[in-house]
Amino acid sequence: MAVQGEEREKAAAAAAARGHPLLRGWRRDRYTHGMHPAQMEALRAMCGALIPSLPADGAHGRGDPPGGKDLERFYRASAADSTIPDEVAELMVTRCIREAVALAWVVLWVLSTRVGTLLLCGRLCLAGGFPYVRKFADMTPERREAALQRWNRVRWLFPLRIAFAIVKILCHYVFYAMVNENSENPYWKAIGYSVHEPREDQTEAAPSPSRPLDVGVVETRLLDDNALLRSLVGRGLTVKPVASDANHHVVQCDAVIVGSGCGGGVAAAVLASAGYKVVVVEKGDYFTASDYSSIEGPSMERLFERGGIFCTSNVTTMIFTGATVGGGSAVNWSASIRTPKEVTQEWAREHGLPVFASPGYAQAMDAVCARLSVTDGCREEGFQNKVVRRGCEALGLCADAVPRNSSEGHFCGSCNFGCPTGDKRGTDTTWLVDAVASGAVILTGCKAERFVFEKNSGGGRGRGKKCVGLVSTCASDGITKKLRIEAKVSIAACGALMTPPLLRNSGLKNRHIGRNLHLHPVSMAWGYFPENRQDPQLTGKSYEGGIITSMHRVTERTIIETPALGPGAFAAMVPWESGRDMKERMRRYSRTAHAFALVRDRGAGFVDGEGRVRFTPSREDVEELRNGLRRVLRILVAAGAAEVGTHRSDGLRLRCKGLRDEDLEAFLDEVTIEKGPMHSTADKWALHCSAHQMGSCRMGSSPRDGAVDGRGESWEAEGLYVCDGSLLPTAVGVNPMITIQSIAYCLSKGIAETLTQGEKQ
Repeated sequence: MAVQGEEREKAAAAAAARGHPLLRGWRRDRYTHGMHPAQMEALRAMCGALIPSLPADGAHGRGDPPGGKDLERFYRASAADSTIPDEVAELMVTRCIREAVALAWVVLWVLSTRVGTLLLCGRLCLAGGFPYVRKFADMTPERREAALQRWNRVRWLFPLRIAFAIVKILCHYVFYAMVNENSENPYWKAIGYSVHEPREDQTEAAPSPSRPLDVGVVETRLLDDNALLRSLVGRGLTVKPVASDANHHVVQCDAVIVGSGCGGGVAAAVLASAGYKVVVVEKGDYFTASDYSSIEGPSMERLFERGGIFCTSNVTTMIFTGATVGGGSAVNWSASIRTPKEVTQEWAREHGLPVFASPGYAQAMDAVCARLSVTDGCREEGFQNKVVRRGCEALGLCADAVPRNSSEGHFCGSCNFGCPTGDKRGTDTTWLVDAVASGAVILTGCKAERFVFEKNSGGGRGRGKKCVGLVSTCASDGITKKLRIEAKVSIAACGALMTPPLLRNSGLKNRHIGRNLHLHPVSMAWGYFPENRQDPQLTGKSYEGGIITSMHRVTERTIIETPALGPGAFAAMVPWESGRDMKERMRRYSRTAHAFALVRDRGAGFVDGEGRVRFTPSREDVEELRNGLRRVLRILVAAGAAEVGTHRSDGLRLRCKGLRDEDLEAFLDEVTIEKGPMHSTADKWALHCSAHQMGSCRMGSSPRDGAVDGRGESWEAEGLYVCDGSLLPTAVGVNPMITIQSIAYCLSKGIAETLTQGEKQ
């Protein structure tokens, strides 16, 4: 098509002008955080106390990597330098929940005054001469550090802990994830890190077009009104004349799908292959293997919801969820585990949902695994998985192989930033390719606002409303009108965090919308393994190799796996005890193995709105997490760690040299699971993590039990379906990708049959 070629040429020119796609917008030209200079002075002083400039010769290494000029530069560096404080302020204002921002804002104002500093720092701010009391920024570095240490453990004034936690997390993330104009971080060499370079000998991905979705993608960020309309018509869509609606561009299709991840991608492929014209609306952008840089900061910014800085409003859990074409499947960790049989039986029996016990669901899992080319084999495991397997074997425990949607030789440790080899098979390289081959259209940079309803005069299946389409907004400044996409069926597939706000904004009232949220809360432990030439089997670095290739099951509700942690995420998550201790932790980054306990949670959270999530693990879940974390620590010790610890704020850790059994048991007895820095009765805190969100618009056998029925259709509106993780009745207990794609496959088959029946009537 001439139009398509013209668009691609313009897009290529724009991409060349802005540099690497994933680096676009990462280095800011200006900051809009709006902080007063006095607040910035206090924030800069906090950053400098968290990551201070230190003499390198004072480091007492523990088998650390060799030093030289890189190491000296690393120790001399301070987070008070350059634009780091401004970047921290920008992320604080644009990414964090407003209540936490307000607390931090007030604390910074108070610290910008002498009286306020005296109130928050006590005698630490006193000086021998006039004016006798110093502002926080004027205190000595040692006293600023001592103040932060006090705030980290203060029990009675949790706003200080919140401010400390926010600045600590953001400051370390920026310091270790930011890159310069050459896409380099000056401190990576000192910590033993380098950006992943694909190993061709370890990749078996079949050759594919460089941009396999181009035939169906319309990248709205690059277009104006006229170019948008030409693109839509050129891809076979019916566009009503401009004069028909003064406020909207009106497009007609058979099915509109919001979201392109595990649910939306599968639904698009099934419906398009059945001969229906499908439009997929995706607010993120389209990237391919050649676009993925494996650089942490820019990748998180462009591929994840809220740039990867997404915390529950009660500050208990950090949440990671994809926001790009392919959704979570583009950035997940490859684990492709089928729904456990006991879970499908529970959902069928206890929740009245026979679809999960049907032959159709089993066939759907087969079809999904076949399309993703799931394999159980792994030619070579990475360092962290080697640690888990060795520790399990030493304890006589079972370490199961984890199926992956990649080849047996796939050794990419940065699939969480998009797989640069193209070996991992997300919806962007499988189901969506099938969809566009059958005529589907994918609109990127296009955000759904609300579904459109009309009165259901036919009273179909007892629903009072009928969904007739969707209103969405394009991100481009050149597109002046909203899009009204008229469709016979509409599907919400934007994930368990975004589907509930979309349904609420559309006027739906079912009480289960936004409730029953499950997050698979995760607690991590770490073990440090110095390089040992006499132990060649435990080679490698923490960020290399397949992310999850081994799994240990602790109980029917708890499993142990390994995470992907770039330097920024690692620094943000591990405890801060002092500036020097943190730099020493980071020097050991590449040989620090992490493993986590993941629980099939029974306690439920809430989605209160877009970007607003409440979640607190139940007492029962906390006990499961604690037992799982204790098992993780046993595994790390048994694998030969020199030191182990948790992410608890007090830096709980144990040296393993000469360790006696009774010492280990005493240490494990100290392991606790905390509820986050807002928990005002504890002097220790830790954040949980979640990469799996489920259940917030769950299926139910009646409107009293769920937001949608067993076919995925809204109880309130005919023709409106949900096809994502939000419809799962409970947490699944394992990585949910296969489960979500399988139920989406079943439901979209049913939707296609409904459309066919409607045509016959």
